[in-house]
Amino acid sequence: MRGREFIMKDAYSFDRDEAGADKSYWAMYDAYQQVFKRLGLRFRAVEADSGSIGGSFSHEFMVLADTGEDTIAACTACEYAANVERAEVAAPPAPSALPAIGAIEEVPTPGKHTVEDVCAFLKLNDVKLKNLLKCDELDLAAPELMQQVTNAPVGFAGPVGLNVERVFADHELLAADGWITGANKGDAHLRNVSLPRDAKIERYADLRVITPADACPRCGGAIELTRGIEVGHVFKLGTKYSEPLKCTFLDEDGKEKVMVMGCYGIGVSRVVASCIEQNHDADGIVFPPPIAPYEAVLCCLDPKNGETLGKAEEFYTELKAQGVDVILDDRDERPGVKFKDADLVGMPLQLVVGGKGLARGIVEAKDRRTGEKTELPVDGFAEAFRAWRAAVRAGWGL
Repeated sequence: MRGREFIMKDAYSFDRDEAGADKSYWAMYDAYQQVFKRLGLRFRAVEADSGSIGGSFSHEFMVLADTGEDTIAACTACEYAANVERAEVAAPPAPSALPAIGAIEEVPTPGKHTVEDVCAFLKLNDVKLKNLLKCDELDLAAPELMQQVTNAPVGFAGPVGLNVERVFADHELLAADGWITGANKGDAHLRNVSLPRDAKIERYADLRVITPADACPRCGGAIELTRGIEVGHVFKLGTKYSEPLKCTFLDEDGKEKVMVMGCYGIGVSRVVASCIEQNHDADGIVFPPPIAPYEAVLCCLDPKNGETLGKAEEFYTELKAQGVDVILDDRDERPGVKFKDADLVGMPLQLVVGGKGLARGIVEAKDRRTGEKTELPVDGFAEAFRAWRAAVRAGWGL
């Protein structure tokens, strides 16, 4: 996926106001949707974190593949989908009343540094916390700093009596009470902790990673986690760059105003790589027709036979006339070699000319994606091929 060469398609929009910027953004979003649909890819457009590029919001276009580098949270009931860094976790309903709990009690816990192997920490979404704090970088404190601030080794810090200016908590912690926390001293924890009573929480917010146990933040439906490969990204940048660069224009009243920007990119070389990740089998690549090196391959089984070669060239000319990107395999090789190579390279339409088929007046056609074989008549080949090609492309959703 990440090679030394990276081909990128970039575009930028400059508008006079937010309404114009929104129009440009969604026009490019729709264009990207059409691009990836026409390439025959299975993909989702997902809400994404804008990261260091900045801006008010963005969408990633993710090709669905088990080998994808990102995890996507998608609703099974509506169109909501987001990168897990961005995916919202809906706040739990406020309980009508919480049970009364006793006073804080310190419990010796020698050697107990983790909560199920730091499981609780790994559920923290550091991107959400970074956005909440509006900071450019966020790093976990070093053990020495943790000891200095909390008076406790790593694994024993807690919010009660914590000597720091700002403390944040996930809003799910409001749904219950009576927590167990670190005691801010070595080998000890506290139980019966009530955050409203015992800790100074500046703000409760959505700070954790979404899971399949959570409901869709839009419709309440079930959430499904899948993997994806990013092949495109659209950003609404606002005035983050145009303001410091003084990218301005004069309006109708002669007043200087800052342009509202957007930026848009497709990883062209990534599209091909992700297509292969998504479409392959034990025999090789299974290219969608629009991306394949050639949409069709004509395998001439006996190129030394003038009649057979002549027919193959006749069909080749016909396919070119129909606008099909086709290659004629007239190598002096065994049929098995040609069939294996056609499968390996992944041309979606495979045609075999020669042998017993030609003697029976048929051309054998194979759909590389499904492996289904069809016999096309030599007489009336042009019409039969046109109909078969349309059926194969329809199977790709084209």
